Amino acid sequence: MKITGAQAVMKSLEMLGVDTVFGYPGGAILPAYDPMIEAGFEHVLVRHEQGAIHMAEGYAHATGRVGVCIVTSGPAATNLVTGLADANMDSIPVLAITGQVATTAIGSDAFQEADVTGITMPITKHNELVHTAERIAGALKEAYYIAKSGRPGPVLVDIPKDVLNDLIEWHWDEHIDLPGYRPTIRGHGKMVKEALDLIASAKRPVIYAGGGLVRADAGEELRDFAERLQLPVVTTLMGRGILPDRHELTVGMPGMHGHYAGVKALQETDLLVTLGARFDDRVTGRLDAFAPLAKVIHVDVDPAEIGKNREVDVPIVGDLKVVLGQLLRVLDDKEEKGLLEPLLPDTKAWRNHLDELKRDHPLLLDQPETGVLKPQTAIRAIYDTWGDDAVYVSGVGQHQMWAAQHIPYSRGGQWINSGGLGTMGFAVPAAIGAKVGVGRDVPVVAIDGDGCFQMTFQEIAAAVQHDIPVIFCVINNGFLGMVRQWQSLFYEDRLSQVRLPQDCPDLLKLADAYGIPGFRVMHVEDLDAILAKAYAITDQPVLIDFRVDPDEMVFPMVPSGASNDDVLETAEQWYARAAALAAAKLAAAGEDQL
Repeated sequence: MKITGAQAVMKSLEMLGVDTVFGYPGGAILPAYDPMIEAGFEHVLVRHEQGAIHMAEGYAHATGRVGVCIVTSGPAATNLVTGLADANMDSIPVLAITGQVATTAIGSDAFQEADVTGITMPITKHNELVHTAERIAGALKEAYYIAKSGRPGPVLVDIPKDVLNDLIEWHWDEHIDLPGYRPTIRGHGKMVKEALDLIASAKRPVIYAGGGLVRADAGEELRDFAERLQLPVVTTLMGRGILPDRHELTVGMPGMHGHYAGVKALQETDLLVTLGARFDDRVTGRLDAFAPLAKVIHVDVDPAEIGKNREVDVPIVGDLKVVLGQLLRVLDDKEEKGLLEPLLPDTKAWRNHLDELKRDHPLLLDQPETGVLKPQTAIRAIYDTWGDDAVYVSGVGQHQMWAAQHIPYSRGGQWINSGGLGTMGFAVPAAIGAKVGVGRDVPVVAIDGDGCFQMTFQEIAAAVQHDIPVIFCVINNGFLGMVRQWQSLFYEDRLSQVRLPQDCPDLLKLADAYGIPGFRVMHVEDLDAILAKAYAITDQPVLIDFRVDPDEMVFPMVPSGASNDDVLETAEQWYARAAALAAAKLAAAGEDQL
């Protein structure tokens, strides 16, 4: 049976089990949009190509499946760059299909031509320019497999317009032959045993749980492993929920704006059991002062991450779900033989110490009973309204940190955000993609800042058009909040270009323009009643404008470039530290003059 290359694209996606594609048509990709009318999947029409890639990311985050987007050539393809880089940093499986000018025009600076494979090579796991229609099925099949296997990531397939129009004999082969691509799945048996021996000898071990555990769907294995060995667990920004926050072994989130106990746990530990984490600078602070007394076990599916930032004592390359299964089987075998006791570390005193830190250093919130609404209060109320069943998606900035801190997550994939790249504008489209993935029975709440929201709120139109009922919550403080916080703390409160008028635009009028319900919370005493009204609406998108205290800052905070030992819990501590440093600097200058 002869079909066009464009039809081969559609049939390939169907064979791969794709149920939704996010995209935007245009000249070079137009041949693919004709057979899409009969395709066996849904298409969500975005309003900007960046929205397509972020929707695909949100879909992948929420489901664990590959998110797919399709756009045309030139500027449409380059509009994917931010999302591809975002997915690459956070290990999100995404397949991007782009149109390209005809093969005869490539290199001639034709209308809407861009070297998309060249541009995206550093920010994709793999990409390919397809030269013949016969190659389409194989290219898409391989791309899909590469995106989801090993360390997940974004893959791009660029298809010229004449290739889409060419006629070919359709053939689909399930076999994948990629001799140069062999991700290591099982950990080395010797290293697995060495890891357990090192854990057994530790006095203050802690599991440093990263987003790789979420990508590997290894929450159950992590829980079993931590409980068997009674190991405290810190969960990074990308790993939130992989062990429920209410679990007795959960210590909290580490990092620049982590929970105090989570930061201290990593500083005081004598053994880091690092699972799917990459020693990111936002976690480590000053790297040479991070976890100074700790030996390191590092398990990761990507061998390039092991030893990249921190010397490792026991390296294990492998899939987290598989490696944790190997560790658990060794423990089971030892237990059957009556030899388990020597492998169990005595962590009781260490766990008691961390429990004291959690109790003595809670997140601080000074909320008046009436009047001004604190952003933390708004986020806690959002959680109290939609609860554990919901998926929460954030943008980037202060609201992201407050949402990471103040919502108790209960499962991997419940918390979706842009971690590594820190992409403003992520929340609105990613929440739409996540909602498509999880279905109508699971609430999806986008928690966004007023700065982030204005970068991509046009995608609300896609949510309305395609009947995707996301709850959009805007934490509206009238500023680029995190930038303002840094200018206040690091630049002597010299505020430069951070003011965003709260009524520009008026979010209630914006909601009305999109034909959706809009609510505004001005005072804390109105919070519960308004959220109850929003909660009752489940059949269409909802927009809620939370007018919050513009002066609130995110704490705890580790100053940029400082050691995690310098974690500060309040702004008052920050200013006291700054004054002491300034005094010491003046004293030193005076001694130099003498």
